[in-house]
Amino acid sequence: MNDIRPGQSIELLKELHILTRDGQMNQDSRRKLKQVYHLCQFIEPLLKDVGENVVLVDHGAGKSYLGFILYDLFMKNQKGKKHIYGIETRDELVVKSKELATRLKFPYMSFLNLSVEESIHSELLPSQIDVVTALHACNTATDDAIAFALKKKASHIVLVPCCQAELASVLRKNKGRDLGRTSLSEIWRHPIHTREFGSHLTNVLRCLQLEAHGYQVTVTELVGWEHSMKNELIVASYKDLPRKKPAERLNQVLEELGLLEMKERFFTEQ
Repeated sequence: MNDIRPGQSIELLKELHILTRDGQMNQDSRRKLKQVYHLCQFIEPLLKDVGENVVLVDHGAGKSYLGFILYDLFMKNQKGKKHIYGIETRDELVVKSKELATRLKFPYMSFLNLSVEESIHSELLPSQIDVVTALHACNTATDDAIAFALKKKASHIVLVPCCQAELASVLRKNKGRDLGRTSLSEIWRHPIHTREFGSHLTNVLRCLQLEAHGYQVTVTELVGWEHSMKNELIVASYKDLPRKKPAERLNQVLEELGLLEMKERFFTEQ
């Protein structure tokens, strides 16, 4: 029990299957809890930076592990107006999360059955959001989360991208043309390189896009989270930084790699 932080809800940890019904923790559960705490360490200073009133939206929330742990650790006993929204397309998970929040008396948690793209235009969410998270949001869902965050003028964005295949498919489609156009196409000539380079390049373009909207971007590893190879963590904080240079760089990369058709995906104009 030494792994559990003071004041943390034992009932919540049981509901999330981190603790057994008799309050015990096995090695796998201990590892899972440490992984969640590790992620929270990145998010806690962002919540403090926002101040007493915080609205956080978690896209692709799943069982809302992250939202519940954040609320339990940093929000339930704090002053100010705080609210966490979990966005999830699987209705059964939304229903279970609503029931759990009611049972735990976590009144300032809401769960919505929406896609990330639908949430951009939904009137069920506030017009301005402070913190946006999207962990392992597959393929273009991460880009939709970025679009959501930009529209909502989020102060902070926390992303763990996953399964980004869209750009790789464009590289694959244009490969025959590009092999004759530039020697750089050797980087993605072989299928396995197409997939890996496409995934890496997608995140590079996302970082440039965020910088082109005035954000300061940090990229690091989220070690061990879900034991996934997709553990790249992107944290962006709005600082109103100069936009021209990263926007130019983004467009140059798209042009040099024959990806101008992707320009709308990585838009730089708000």
